[in-house]
Amino acid sequence: MRSGTSVKVAALCAAGVAVLAGCGGGAGAGGGGGAVDVVTGVYPLEWLAGQVGGEHVEVTNLTEPGAEPHDLELTPRQIGSVASADVVFFIHGLQPAVDDAAEQEGGENALDVADTVDLRPAADAGGDDAHAEDGHSDDHADEEADGDGHDHGDADADPHMWLDTDRMAQAAAGLAERLGEADPDNAGDYTANAERVADELADIGTAYTEGLAECESRDMVVAHSAFGYLADAYDLHQIGVSGIDPEAEPSPARLAEVAGLVEEHGITTVFTETLTSPRVAETIAAETGAETAVLDPLEGITDRSPGDDYPSVMRANLDALTGALRCS
Repeated sequence: MRSGTSVKVAALCAAGVAVLAGCGGGAGAGGGGGAVDVVTGVYPLEWLAGQVGGEHVEVTNLTEPGAEPHDLELTPRQIGSVASADVVFFIHGLQPAVDDAAEQEGGENALDVADTVDLRPAADAGGDDAHAEDGHSDDHADEEADGDGHDHGDADADPHMWLDTDRMAQAAAGLAERLGEADPDNAGDYTANAERVADELADIGTAYTEGLAECESRDMVVAHSAFGYLADAYDLHQIGVSGIDPEAEPSPARLAEVAGLVEEHGITTVFTETLTSPRVAETIAAETGAETAVLDPLEGITDRSPGDDYPSVMRANLDALTGALRCS
């Protein structure tokens, strides 16, 4: 559901039919004296908004728990929530339906994460699977090929910035500033909350730096190429069976290519995810004698997640990596 739904909602507004709290932009936190209404597109931003906003915000996430966020379709009610929000916090390129709603209904209340942090290019890798003599490419580029070998999707940037704790801290600061503009009376609280979150994120980042410092392997085979930021931050080498879109079906040639890399470089673990089928990863593992383990891209929290919130899943992912990469 793209712009057509937005047009229908706009027509309802013109006819005087309210969707949720109304049509057009939100009234603002100061107007009604209530909580700041924040709408987010994906779970990590929901967590961040709750942490930065604290008791002053009410957060609505457009992606339902357990749903895969990339191909989200919005209902008219959800589009109405975007139209009435005080702040719409999203990542352009991750969810086209959210992009459309934020552009057409969010107005000046829309905050793209790309306005707060630098995003890495989606096609940074080049997809050549080349390794230097020490077992890694010189620039540790990720392999982000999909079923056709080298197609990285339509997005110009890799949207999975939340797997980089430094970028999450920057996004927290940017969100605090925007919340302070929407709700000046509580601007100091938003800034203090963002600083607290940054400290917590820094602790997680330090744990990753120390935990991944000395490892027998630096190659991680993942179901889809969501871990480029993490790989860049900690000198790891991402080999994605599929590209940035987890729904892309890898070709038989790509499966054979990844299986060959697993055997060639002595990779002992193929990582599965929580929101997509483990079938492909299990097939590669069975063919190569590798094991499987969960590495959660944190696109949503489910019963299969190795934790119940962003920090706990990040720390569980570190445990999975240190075990799979044989870190000391």
